[in-house]
Amino acid sequence: MTSASDHSAFPGTAKTYAPYADALQAAAKRDSLFLSTPGHGGTTTGISAGQAEFFGEHTLSLDIPPLFDGIDLGVDTPKDEALQLAAEAWGARRTWFLTNGSSQGNRMAALAIGTLGTGVVTQRSAHSSFIDGIVLAGLNPGFVSPNVDEVNGIAHGVTPDSLRHAIAAHPEKVSAVYLVTPSYFGAVADVSALAEVAHEAGAALIIDAAWGAHFGFHPDLPESPVTLGADIVIMSTHKLAGSFTQSALLHLGDTEFANRLEPALARAFMMTASTSENAHLMASIDIARRDLVNSQDAIADSLDNIRQIRARIEGSEHYHLLSGDFMNHADVVDIDPFRLPIDITSTGLDGHAVRKRLTEEFDIFAEMATATTIVALIGIGKSPDLGRLFDALDQIRAENSGTPGAGTAESATRASGIPALPNAGELVALPRDAYFAESELVPAAEAIGRTSVSSLAAYPPGIPNVLPGERITAETVEFLQAVAASPSGHVRGGVDATLSTFRVLKD
Repeated sequence: MTSASDHSAFPGTAKTYAPYADALQAAAKRDSLFLSTPGHGGTTTGISAGQAEFFGEHTLSLDIPPLFDGIDLGVDTPKDEALQLAAEAWGARRTWFLTNGSSQGNRMAALAIGTLGTGVVTQRSAHSSFIDGIVLAGLNPGFVSPNVDEVNGIAHGVTPDSLRHAIAAHPEKVSAVYLVTPSYFGAVADVSALAEVAHEAGAALIIDAAWGAHFGFHPDLPESPVTLGADIVIMSTHKLAGSFTQSALLHLGDTEFANRLEPALARAFMMTASTSENAHLMASIDIARRDLVNSQDAIADSLDNIRQIRARIEGSEHYHLLSGDFMNHADVVDIDPFRLPIDITSTGLDGHAVRKRLTEEFDIFAEMATATTIVALIGIGKSPDLGRLFDALDQIRAENSGTPGAGTAESATRASGIPALPNAGELVALPRDAYFAESELVPAAEAIGRTSVSSLAAYPPGIPNVLPGERITAETVEFLQAVAASPSGHVRGGVDATLSTFRVLKD
């Protein structure tokens, strides 16, 4: 298939306009009297004065509801053209704009593959929203474990061999495979080889490429998984591609499964999307697509800046880019240069504490942290000066230089107080059955050995540590409580903030 970076293959991507956003702008300029939703009517009078003062009158005027003539009502509308241009830009057969983020895309994908069968193999480091989809669709999951860097707390991807073994080990026919690439730390898996393994088994391949919406838009970036044989690809354009938070895309690949999956995805979209989709978010996706395909100079400049930043880190006496070692792992074939996992053990603090200090004392917001690492990301086309970050790290390091034993991964891990990532408990009930079963709350100590009805995921990054239907282990309880108590930790799905109680199947 053709890479999305080869824009000559996609004539629509040469257009320098954003049809949906442009139509929205034209409608906002009209002197209309809105006697309909939204209640602010696009004006600054009355109770809307506070909205206008905070957001600006123009923002209110662009808040136009769905089914509006000249925007999305009828056939061959500006919205239809925007969707077609997006499909062309990423090399998809069909694309959906998502206003509930990649989480909506994950749930859509789970519902759609339910039409193929219930057997699914999913990467154990899948996002919690796909586990929600497994519950909704009544799927029977088997798992394939990613390679894990235990020292730095980093989950990478899976190899074709590990996927092949996981498919063979599943007790029923596997109809779909769900994998994550790139990883939260920028490691890129071999999508072509993984697609071949899945398709040989008669299974569709879903790729969670939430962090890879910018892939394929420059020769020096990894190729988009949409062009590498994946059947469904989910992307968060808001993460690095410049659109507003909560905006994303779902792509249907032009593969052997497309005819069966397209109507299933269309139905799943209707079940998961709001009937009042936000116009700002959809316009933002449209504009991000326009700018990705028409900003080659800015992207090239951004890549040059990234190379300089990466060289400065690697040339530093005190810091190290962990992604420089990713290619030594069998599951990694490329890296995303725009994600910077920086080893900060020389500061004498664990990564969670460093991230917290950067936020509170220096007004610098890193994406995430592990015991040994902070992850900074740069939006594509952006060229920030990271001198402020390095100065802050140096100040933190200087203040802690006398700490005994500081500067090693082991000391950072101990300082974090967070145990090693626990192994998953045994899956003893289908997630949907456990979710809907009668349950009870028990103290954490009594939950050990019981069956969870909840999906519990440590944030960041949001990978489930316990699924509905899994046994709760002592190691998992210890890990989740430590995350909940950490300076920047949170556990999604917990009954209480400290994880002192768990919801389990009633005996």
